[in-house]
Amino acid sequence: MAKTIYPLGGELADEGTFAGKVAFSNGVKVGRGELLFISGQLAFDENRQLVGKGDIGAQTRQVLENIKQVLDQAGGTFSDIVKVTVFIKDMSGFREIHDARLEYFDPDSLPASTMVSINDFVHPDALIEIDAIAVLDP
Repeated sequence: MAKTIYPLGGELADEGTFAGKVAFSNGVKVGRGELLFISGQLAFDENRQLVGKGDIGAQTRQVLENIKQVLDQAGGTFSDIVKVTVFIKDMSGFREIHDARLEYFDPDSLPASTMVSINDFVHPDALIEIDAIAVLDP
């Protein structure tokens, strides 16, 4: 797949909630390939139990593990993801979320990203949900 990354070009802020490295690009341009749409993932483990009650970092990592499982089944990797949408309950977890994302995403292949704060999820203890779009080699 031909892919061009348009990097952010630095940190969002020098201090505060949004300081530090982030795990997204301003844009991603892709050539030919097959689209994979990954449904919003919550922090459920293989037994359908919510992982990390009250811990945004643990929940983010479990969500990313769930996304990894779908990518594996489809023959893709995190480098194939071109767009994520992140839904969270509390924006103060921004740093922990991006620290976890940086463990999974290649810093040279960061996806475009939208993060929004919402009121509720389908599970009352969920703190984060992420959906993704990947472009896989045909």
